[in-house]
Amino acid sequence: MSKSPTTTAKKTARAKLPPVHPGEILRETLEDLGISMNRLAQALRVPANRISGIVAGQRTITGETALRLARYFNTTPGYWIGMQAQFDLETARDEWDAKIRTEVQSRQAA
Repeated sequence: MSKSPTTTAKKTARAKLPPVHPGEILRETLEDLGISMNRLAQALRVPANRISGIVAGQRTITGETALRLARYFNTTPGYWIGMQAQFDLETARDEWDAKIRTEVQSRQAA
């Protein structure tokens, strides 16, 4: 039996998931390793509110913090900065992309 044209013509709109803040990844990492935010802050030699702000998604991972996290977790600073840059870009795209597409025209090749 074939599906009716109205059923096959419908497109299912998928809700876009919000960007994942790098603090969520950090929180999951800490949970997996059984490390508290305070213990991490002490190990990184940073104020505890810096780590809690990142984990809460209220603070960004700066270059300095990326260097400290990379050293502690034996990763690269680019891993942490890359997550932050991806989050920032996706957030900006969600907020501004439609408006920018109407306001800015692509430059044509010469």
